[in-house]
Order: sequence, then structure tokens, then C-alpha cells
Amino acid sequence: MSHSKQFTLFSHKTGPNGWKVVFVLNTLGLEYETVYLNFEEVKQPAHTQYNPNGRIPTLIDHANGDLVIWESCAIILYLIERYDPEHKISVSDPNEKTQLVQWLFFQASGQGPYFGQVAYFKKLHPEKLPSVIVRYQDETRRILGVLESVLKQRPFLVGGKMTAADISFAIYNNLLYGKILDEGFNFEKEFPCTFVWHQKIIALEGVKAGLSERQRMVEEEEKNLIAASSA
Repeated sequence: MSHSKQFTLFSHKTGPNGWKVVFVLNTLGLEYETVYLNFEEVKQPAHTQYNPNGRIPTLIDHANGDLVIWESCAIILYLIERYDPEHKISVSDPNEKTQLVQWLFFQASGQGPYFGQVAYFKKLHPEKLPSVIVRYQDETRRILGVLESVLKQRPFLVGGKMTAADISFAIYNNLLYGKILDEGFNFEKEFPCTFVWHQKIIALEGVKAGLSERQRMVEEEEKNLIAASSA
């Protein structure tokens, strides 16, 4: 089976986790085609044949025997280990490699679930549960506090430079305003070092391009909803 691009990425137009992978693919200059699935389609056989967990993202590397990888941070690790020989956004020192993995685990087990739960209970859950929202917003601030405590001491998480570990945090931090924390949240004031770090990450060309594409899709979805409601 021939493919015009090296990678096929199964993702969602607005869901955060697929964009983490997009940022890394873009930054490494890798060619990929994205197949956007809705939340029902991710659990259908056409997708679960590749990812039995029925979640996105899922990546297929056609240049490596159609190898399938799922779980966003596992995909990121695969990409930097195989396709970043110059260590553009990775590290070569064994101890620093371990620290990079540590931060990817923290993003996947800490930032992603807690930030995601806030968004779910604020926007999607049919019953308003203020105490639940407050709990997860408190955890969101705790996660930001962990980052702040480290970024007070150094500009990046690992190796004194921008790596995939830093990039993995970008999409969820970009959704803090309104989506996760309330409108009065002041990122720069509450977590100044983390804010400066975040601005550096989203200024990276590969991240900037991904954020721009996601924003285009968000606006497209909003237009479709408006059109459907007025039909």
C-alpha cells in the first residue's frame, strides 16, 4: 500500500492530545497526513484495528513497516528517538534522557488528566458540579506550581534547551484561559516563570503552525454549529 506521506496520524480537530504529536512532527520536519475522527469514530473498528484503546492520537509510520504507535507521549518518544539524530528537540546524555521521559510521564499522568477533567466538567458534563470543578482547578494550579518551582531555576525542563518535554505541555497550557481556569486567571502574574517558558514554546515555528491550524479548525467547527442551529 502506497502513501503520499510518511506518517498517517489519526486525531481529532480540537482534542488536545493529537496536537502534541503535530507540534513534534512539524518541528522535526516530518511529512504526515492527518485523518480527523469524531468522538464516535475513534471507537469504530476502522480505528480500533490500530488502537484497541479507542482514543486518539494514533500514528502509523509507513517507512517502518507500518508500525503503529498510540498514546501521545509514547508517539513523541518514538519520533525523537528515531527521527531526531541531531537532537534538535531531544538530548543525548543518558541521565537527561531519563529526565525527559520523566517530564513526559508527568505531562501524561498529571497535566493532561487534571486539565482535561476541568474542561469536561465545565463544558460537557450534563450536571453542573461546582465542587468537582474546583477540585480539578486546584489540581491544575498545583501542576502549574510544580512547573513554576522548576522553571524558577532554569529556562527549560531538560538539558538547558527546548525539548519535546517542553513542547508536550504547550497545548493544555494554551487552553488555560476560560476553558480550564476562569476568565480572571492571570497566567503571567500567578506563574511568571511558567508563563515566559510557555511563550517561548508557542513561538516555536512547528508549534505556531500547529496552533494556527487548530484555531482554523475551531472556527470552522463553530461556523458549522451556527449553521446547523439556524437551519
